[in-house]
Amino acid sequence: MSPPVPRPRSRAAAVLLAPLLGALPLALTGCEETDAAVAAPAIESSSQLAAAVDTPELSKPAPIDAAIDPETIAALERDGLVAIPGGSFSMGTENPPRLHTDESPVHTVTLSPFWMDATEVTNDQFAEFVAATGYVTAAEKPITREDLEGMVPEDFLAQIPEGGIEPGSICLSPTFDPRMALKIGQDPNLVVAAGVWQMQNGADWRHPEGPDSDLEGKGDHPVVHVSWNDAVAYAEWAGKTLPTEAQWEYAARGGHKGREFPWGDELVPTDAEGEEDHRANVYQGRFPFEDAGDDGFEVGTSPVKAYSPNDYGLYAVSGNVWEWCRDWYRADYYQTSPSKNPRGPASSLDPNEPNVPKRIQRGGSFLCSDNYCTGYRVASRMKGDPGTGSFHCGFRCVVEDVEKWKAAPQRTAKAESAEPSVDSNEESSEEPSENG
Repeated sequence: MSPPVPRPRSRAAAVLLAPLLGALPLALTGCEETDAAVAAPAIESSSQLAAAVDTPELSKPAPIDAAIDPETIAALERDGLVAIPGGSFSMGTENPPRLHTDESPVHTVTLSPFWMDATEVTNDQFAEFVAATGYVTAAEKPITREDLEGMVPEDFLAQIPEGGIEPGSICLSPTFDPRMALKIGQDPNLVVAAGVWQMQNGADWRHPEGPDSDLEGKGDHPVVHVSWNDAVAYAEWAGKTLPTEAQWEYAARGGHKGREFPWGDELVPTDAEGEEDHRANVYQGRFPFEDAGDDGFEVGTSPVKAYSPNDYGLYAVSGNVWEWCRDWYRADYYQTSPSKNPRGPASSLDPNEPNVPKRIQRGGSFLCSDNYCTGYRVASRMKGDPGTGSFHCGFRCVVEDVEKWKAAPQRTAKAESAEPSVDSNEESSEEPSENG
C-alpha cells in the first residue's frame, strides 16, 4: 500500500485562507489533539490489519561496539552523535491523559542500536546545508494555484496570481479571540477557531518571527519553519535519516522505564535548596495569554544545550521545538505495531482529519503548557502535514548505517576541499625566485 502524497503547502495555505474558508485543518499547528470521542475506524479482519501496518524491519545498523573502529567512533562523536544501545522498552502510556488515547496500549518494542544527534539541528548546521546545496525550503517558496487545487472554490483559485501568493510560514498570532482562547483548556482544538495561529508572510528559517527578524545570536538555536520534506533533504545530505517514532521515544527515555519526563515524574522538580529546577523550555502560564518565562525563556526557542541532557546524553528531548519523525501517523497504530524495529504504518490516518496525511512529531515545544497540549511528556504523540513547517517545529537525525554516513555529501565535500589542489602542489614544487 503506497503512502499518500500530500500537497506540499496545503497546511500553510489553509491558514492563509482562513478568513475565506471559515475553518482550518487541525494539522496546521503541530499542536492539535486527537479527540478521545472520535475513535479510529475499527479493524475488522486480519486482512485489514495487514493492510494497516508496514511490518518490514529496519535494516540493521552497524553495531555500536568494537566492530566500529575507534577513529570512526571519534568522528561520529565529533559530528554531534550519541551512541544509543539497542534494547527493549515499554512504549506508550498505560493510562493516557484525556485526548491522548493514541498513546495506548503500552507495548514492548525491541530496537537495534543506532546513533542519534545529541541536539536538535541548529540554525548554523542548517545554514551549512543550504550554503552547500542551494536548497530552498517550503516556507521560502510562493504558494501556487497547484498547491491549493481542491482546497478552495474555483473562482477564488482563479484570482491567485500566476506567480503565486507571497511565501511565509505559521507563527503565533497576536490578534486571537481571547474569549474563545479561554476555553482551550476544555478543548485544545479550539486553538484553531480562536485564531491563535497566523500565516506570517516572510517567515522562514532565516526569519523565524517574520521578515524583520533574523538569526543574530541564534546560531545555536534549533532551526524552525522546516517541513518534514525539508528535514528529510537535510538528513540525506548528512548521510542520516529522521528517527522512527520508536527510536525517538526509546532514546528520549534515556534508559528509564515509565517516567513521565526524561528526568522523572515532575515537570518542575525542586533542587537541593528547594528552588524550582526547570529542565525544559516550555510555556509557564495560561496558553496563549502569557508565558511567564520562569524557565529562563519567554515565547521562543532556546539554545539547544540550554538544559542538562538526559541519561543517554540527548539535549532538549522535552520542550523547545517539536521534532519530526520518519513515521506516518495513525491513531490506532499501537494496536498493531510490530515488536521489533517498528517503522510506522504504511499510510496515515487521523480520525479528526482522515483526508489529511500526517507525519509524527515528538517532544513538545516552547508553546506546550499544562492547560494545553502537554506534549513535553516522553510518550506524547503529535502529528503534522509533512509539507509545511512552523515556528515551533524542528528535527534531529539518526545514523543507522555508518558507511552511508561516511559517504554522505556533507563529509565527502569536506574531505575533497581539505585535499591540496594540483595547482597548490605545483606551486609548492617550484624553485624559489631570486627574491626568495
